[in-house]
Amino acid sequence: MNFEDKKQSILGYAFLLPSLLVFAVFMFYPLFYTFYLSFFDWNMVKPVKEFVGLANYIAVLKDPVTWKIFGNTVLYLVILLGFNFVMPYILSFILSNIIKKGQGFYKAVFFLPSVISLVVGSILYIWILNPISGPVAIIAKFLGLSIPFWSKTEGWVIAVLCIITTWKTFGYNFIIILAGVSGVSTEVIEAARLDNVPMWKIFKDIVVPMSSATGIYVFITTIVQGLQYVFTPIKVVTQGGPNYASSNMIYMSYHEAFTLYRTGTSAAVSVMTMLLFIILLILEFKFVEKGVYYEN
Repeated sequence: MNFEDKKQSILGYAFLLPSLLVFAVFMFYPLFYTFYLSFFDWNMVKPVKEFVGLANYIAVLKDPVTWKIFGNTVLYLVILLGFNFVMPYILSFILSNIIKKGQGFYKAVFFLPSVISLVVGSILYIWILNPISGPVAIIAKFLGLSIPFWSKTEGWVIAVLCIITTWKTFGYNFIIILAGVSGVSTEVIEAARLDNVPMWKIFKDIVVPMSSATGIYVFITTIVQGLQYVFTPIKVVTQGGPNYASSNMIYMSYHEAFTLYRTGTSAAVSVMTMLLFIILLILEFKFVEKGVYYEN
């Protein structure tokens, strides 16, 4: 390597240094400090932290509430993937290949909630879905139906919180997937139509594989960001209730730290949540990524 190449390499590292410092301060340090705190008993007030080893992890794993919340977390993931990944894919295919008019209108309508605060949306949905005096309850009563007290009913509460989260995140995912689906070669689709291939097979065998590079991005962001976004409706609407029926791993970590002041337990839950995401990403790369189609 000559002097000019060394100079360019040093210049490149110099440009990278500010971003690496930002990552170190705001990402790596909190990550390692969280891992460090998971081995201590501390309430954020006591001047001395008591080392307890793996006791926090053992306590979390032995607590039956943890497994209930873990089940809630998996259920959140499944429902959010259905709402924010599968539905935008189907809608994008319909607008790209069946109903081609008015794409700009649909883009604006679906994307608009993305710029509105999720706190505002949560409060709005509390009113809309009020089982006694909300608009949906009034319409249901007119039709001779009734809606359950969803915020106090296990199962229903997770479904409604996912709907609130979807209201916020659906538009962004829809715009990204629509761009990917619209990029699929029209010649291939038209050739399949001339061969009388059913639309559902065109979607399954042509559109999804050929737009999978975009799809995998939305798939990952739905998993990672979905549980982060759903934290706000949980905090605003249910606070994890009833009886932890709406809590997830992220809210559990917050609850342990800032409600119960068990910082070590909260850190242990955070580490376990991170491991869950790592496992999901490993499975994704192992079984999904290898089937992704990259045009170039």
